[in-house]
Amino acid sequence: MVALRHFRYLVALASEKHFGRAARRCNVSQPTLSAAIRQLETELGVPVVERGQRFQGFTAEGERVLDWAHRILGDCDSLQHELGTLRQGLFGKLRFGVIPSTLPIVPLITGPFYRRHPLVTMTVLSQSSIAIQSGLDEFEIDVGLTYLDNEPLSHVRSTVLYRERYLLLTPAGGPFAGRKSVTWAEAAILPFCLLTPNMQFRRIVDSIFAQVNCAVTAEIETDSLVNMCAHIRAGHWSTIVPQGLLNLNAFVEGAETIRLTSPDVSHTVGLVAPDRDPVSPLAAAMFTLARGLDIQSRMDTADFARPSEFIAKAG
Repeated sequence: MVALRHFRYLVALASEKHFGRAARRCNVSQPTLSAAIRQLETELGVPVVERGQRFQGFTAEGERVLDWAHRILGDCDSLQHELGTLRQGLFGKLRFGVIPSTLPIVPLITGPFYRRHPLVTMTVLSQSSIAIQSGLDEFEIDVGLTYLDNEPLSHVRSTVLYRERYLLLTPAGGPFAGRKSVTWAEAAILPFCLLTPNMQFRRIVDSIFAQVNCAVTAEIETDSLVNMCAHIRAGHWSTIVPQGLLNLNAFVEGAETIRLTSPDVSHTVGLVAPDRDPVSPLAAAMFTLARGLDIQSRMDTADFARPSEFIAKAG
């Protein structure tokens, strides 16, 4: 008879792509894990794993079994959370994947959520939009915060939080000193430090420069917002930032932000979760909270050097 542990072993093997590491992840011996996979194949009557001295992947049938394993384990976790919630209120660990450009916005969501659900702990992971899609598909994260309209994710349900606009962050006293706005074409002359191309934000920036027939080559590329801002503070490089990163000016001394125009571009940012029924209680609670947050008005009017003002009002 197929047991839940068989599915857990299968999911671990898919993640680790190595029998030994998968066994250690599941706290069992490698022979135990291998025997369980063979038992799963016997019970289902199909080959699941490509046979060889090392893990070589899954058969076509195995890929389908893996899809069902993710769903079944996800539903079991949701059931446990729902039953526990009936007894003591919402509890557990919420795994939250967010694209790097939204990191300064996250406390505006997690702060009110924690006050409403104090028994829930949260893990916030900085991830690319591609990693968020994979994490949702494989039930490795519960909720994502990402773009909804530029490279939309598949098989997700979503709710809009705000529209992201873009600013030039550049050393004070540079060629655009005193300007309130700069065109994208004008900005293209600057030496840039930008996020790496695997980040959707970088792909957005590149596409906007392409619209105005400008090809920008970053002198420095990084996957860290902190490292990017450190290079801006050095006084040589400039960068493009979303409006929500204005509060990073607190530690980018000697830099100024200037509105980018021609074109005036914005993209929708929101929450995403797997599109399945029933919805995870943790994801459902996050969506319920998000629909009551007016982040857009705060983006338009608040002083993001003091985001705690919004957090105090949002809960």
